[in-house]
Amino acid sequence: MDIQQAYNLWSAQYDTNKNRTRDLEALALQEITQPIQFKRCLEIGCGTGKNTTWLATRAQQVTAVDFSEQMLAKAKAKVPADHVQFHQADITHPWSFATYAYDLITFSLVLEHIEQLSPIFEKANQALAPNGRIYVGELHPFKQYKGTKARFDSEEGTTELTCFTHHLSDFTNAAKQHGLVVDSLQEFFDEEDKTTIPRILSLVFKKGKLK
Repeated sequence: MDIQQAYNLWSAQYDTNKNRTRDLEALALQEITQPIQFKRCLEIGCGTGKNTTWLATRAQQVTAVDFSEQMLAKAKAKVPADHVQFHQADITHPWSFATYAYDLITFSLVLEHIEQLSPIFEKANQALAPNGRIYVGELHPFKQYKGTKARFDSEEGTTELTCFTHHLSDFTNAAKQHGLVVDSLQEFFDEEDKTTIPRILSLVFKKGKLK
């Protein structure tokens, strides 16, 4: 089952099933982006709108993008705001939806499904305003090393989504190729227990200088 089909199937229960990764990433995004001032936000991987609702309270304009039409249908119903525009798109293709220079671009639990990071950071950099920031929230690679990946149960059985393991250096090197540098790096733990393996890796990038 491809990624689009899997998320279409998952959409019916995505908001209600137990999902510690989903919930902790939402908290991470709010904590990390709270100090950032932004008028225009590009949200990549909006899903059912778990982060869109909060981003819409901070931004004057939000462009929310997802690959799954069923996920988007949930998000549109959840966030019926005039300043939020929803688009179904494959982000490995040209970003025709990016019609502004964005102060903030967010990637939430989406890059694990993308094999090649460099083309994505190239597109993001092109859509970023001069003083903008890019937020990345992903399942921590330490969790991936232990075999954790996106999966859910349904009447059809357990569905495991295609995921690619990206090391920390994969993120930073791909960003650096396109003039982006790390502005912050934080890790988030289940129940804030730092004796355990971190669940969420968050990175913020800003425009730097190409060498």
